[in-house]
Amino acid sequence: MAAPAPQQGQGQKVMVAVDESECSRHALEWALRNLAPTLAPPLLLLTVQPLAPLGYVSAASFGAPLGTVPPVAPELIKSMQEQQRELTQALLDKAKAICAEHGVNVETVVEVGDPKEMICEAAEKKNVDLLVLGSHSRGPIQRLFLGSVSNYCVHHCKCPVLVVKNQGCRDHPESCSTSVKLYEVKVEKERDTVGRESRCIHMYPF
Repeated sequence: MAAPAPQQGQGQKVMVAVDESECSRHALEWALRNLAPTLAPPLLLLTVQPLAPLGYVSAASFGAPLGTVPPVAPELIKSMQEQQRELTQALLDKAKAICAEHGVNVETVVEVGDPKEMICEAAEKKNVDLLVLGSHSRGPIQRLFLGSVSNYCVHHCKCPVLVVKNQGCRDHPESCSTSVKLYEVKVEKERDTVGRESRCIHMYPF
């Protein structure tokens, strides 16, 4: 199901979720190549930081009574948080550089928590017209235990979700071909719990 067409004279407010993966980079570059003419600037770049751990189990603590495992030292937590901030900033700098090459202005959004949930919350909070995600390569066992961020967003986001598939991805859901504007897409045959058409669009580059 294609994203709703913007009103005449208006562009679409688009958010691209980015991480360190090649699939994410591919999705961003695809969006810049194909959606730039319809964007309502700025393009929103979203990344999600994982929660800092509140405790850990050291090798020496295995078998220790419950409650005797020492918490993470505040200095270590602070160091881990700072490292995460640096990694996040480096990731966003790379993404902004890619956007600059296409002449697209951006706004960055950083959330902390579970990626699946925070992406959906950010999309709703920013009132976006379209959320763009990369599709990570995972085998069936990985999908079973780890789940899929893109699949979660397809079924829980309140806006249309466009999942850009890298050519190296192994996920090939049953699909049917259709066309949207200037490019061919494959629309995944999924339905959410209330029977509406899936809003997940898998893009295949020319």
